[in-house]
Amino acid sequence: MAGPPRRSEPFTYDKSWDEIETKLQEVEREQNKHLTALSNRNRLSKQQIMFHMRQFKGLQGASTTLRWVLGDARANPLEGMQE
Repeated sequence: MAGPPRRSEPFTYDKSWDEIETKLQEVEREQNKHLTALSNRNRLSKQQIMFHMRQFKGLQGASTTLRWVLGDARANPLEGMQE
């Protein structure tokens, strides 16, 4: 097994807890925008509904993964949030 990645490699693992928490907040805000758009489904075309659903689900995965990185015991990137 290789040691820690070198700076020339794509994974640097140099994000601070604050940066991760800030990114989580950004993801959740963006996710809420798509959820709000979906709450007005009767005004959206099927194509628009599908766009917002795909964006919401993608951001849900990002949120779960960031929560996992921060140590949330309910978060599992492969299974989603556990109750």
